[in-house]
Amino acid sequence: MAMNVGPSSGGGDSEPMMEINTTPLIDIMLVLLIMLIITIPIQTHAVKLDMPRPNPNQVTPPVEPEVVELDVDFDGTVYWNGNMVASEDTLLAYFRDVAAKDPQPEVHLRPNRLVKYDYVAKVLAHAQRLGVLKIGFVGNEQYVE
Repeated sequence: MAMNVGPSSGGGDSEPMMEINTTPLIDIMLVLLIMLIITIPIQTHAVKLDMPRPNPNQVTPPVEPEVVELDVDFDGTVYWNGNMVASEDTLLAYFRDVAAKDPQPEVHLRPNRLVKYDYVAKVLAHAQRLGVLKIGFVGNEQYVE
C-alpha cells in the first residue's frame, strides 16, 4: 500500500511558485553589458580636421540679406512686398531687377493654402527663367492641422 507524504492529496501542486527564474534576466544583462563595452571605443573615436584659422584683422559685421515677400492669393493674385502686381509684365520686371542685383535678395514665396498649383508654378517658372537664385517657401505652418 502507498502513502501520501505531501500536504495535498491530488496529483498537482495547489500553491503558486514563489521564486522568479532570474537566469534569463542575468543573460540579458550580460549581453547588454558586452554590447556597451564593445560600443564605447567607437563613440570616443575622433576625426582630426585641419580647420582654417580666423583672421583677427578682418572683422566685418554680417550683412542682413534683403528680403522680398511674394504672396500668391487663392485666386492667383500676386503681391510683391504687400503691393498687388497689376500684370505679368510687372512681375517679370520685378524678377529682372532682383536677378540683376548683387547679392541677390531672398524671395520668400508664401502661397495661400487654397491657391491652385498652376499659379504658383507659373510664378516659380518666371523666377527661374529670369535667373532668380534665392527663392524659398515660407508660411508652411498654415498647412499643418
